[in-house]
Amino acid sequence: MLLAVEDVHAYYGEAHVLQGVSLAVPAGAVVTLIGRNGAGKTTTLKAVMGLVRPRRGRVLFRGEEITGLAPHAVARRGIAWVPEERRVLPNLTVLENLRLGVLGGGTRDGARAIEEALDLFPRLRERIRHRGSQLSGGEQQMLAIARGLVARPALMLVDEPTEGLAPLLVEALTAILREINRRGTTILLVEQTLEVALALSHQLYVMDQGRVQFAGPPDALRREPAIQQRFLGV
Repeated sequence: MLLAVEDVHAYYGEAHVLQGVSLAVPAGAVVTLIGRNGAGKTTTLKAVMGLVRPRRGRVLFRGEEITGLAPHAVARRGIAWVPEERRVLPNLTVLENLRLGVLGGGTRDGARAIEEALDLFPRLRERIRHRGSQLSGGEQQMLAIARGLVARPALMLVDEPTEGLAPLLVEALTAILREINRRGTTILLVEQTLEVALALSHQLYVMDQGRVQFAGPPDALRREPAIQQRFLGV
């Protein structure tokens, strides 16, 4: 198992946000956390990345416990973080943002990694000299994913990549994420759009109030309209 989250409890102050979350991410898979706002999905990713320190439970990556490691130490082990807020540096160009991704991941063949990412995102190649502040929301999302990809991670944590995007761009990003996975990168995805999650995922975890309420493949969730209605509002 590439990643295992075991009985993780996490708090914001006194608020018990994650209440015993367990999940498994096999190498080569796309695993998606889905649920309403406030369900604990993003906090789960942050607990993996070291941005939130669990009070109980543990996180294992390639069999090594990484619970509570600093984010840069987690990144150097082969995990990339694509945050919901995108965090594209507005005063740097597309190329400079990508070079920062190379540095953060310690990639040895950085120039080649950047070229491969630009092949996946030809729009970014067209905008290579534009600053982050000059990009549209969709272009910023592409850049955030590409910046994570150039670190050549074994695992990408991708938080709400389609939020606020037009349907055509959602379709394009879904196809790109599928291709990234096909090329060998494992993905742990947070998504609110059920159709995107069903289309991309090998395994789904439905979360609500800091707990996993359902785990299974897409076909199993399709056969559970009561779960969809109760926890996803579908």
